[in-house]
Amino acid sequence: MYKELMEAAKRARANAYCRYSHFAVGAALLTEDGSVFTGCNVENAAYGECICAERTAVVKAVSEGHRKFAAIAICGAPEDEEPEKPCPPCGACRQVLAEFGGGEMQVILTDGVYTLGALLPGRFSL
Repeated sequence: MYKELMEAAKRARANAYCRYSHFAVGAALLTEDGSVFTGCNVENAAYGECICAERTAVVKAVSEGHRKFAAIAICGAPEDEEPEKPCPPCGACRQVLAEFGGGEMQVILTDGVYTLGALLPGRFSL
């Protein structure tokens, strides 16, 4: 399953719109019921309006009615290179993932699998 998710993330990365950073990221999100939603980073000249690949995938899943996530695969690298080094989610993405995945959610990177709880200890929740 992890290999298939990473392959889906790599395919999604091909659609990244990264004309400013030239760093392409892809993500593939696995919901609790087995559905997969992909996302890529989408940049904008107003840099604060950019959206990460992880949050793109989350928004797609939530907009289709999914609220419980099991795993996410993430890969990123300069757009002209293959993703080899790990590309962990930024803090904002970690918090958004925690909203729907909790601490046991699996985060699949190119160097291994982590729990979201290990990547975001002490996450905020109401």
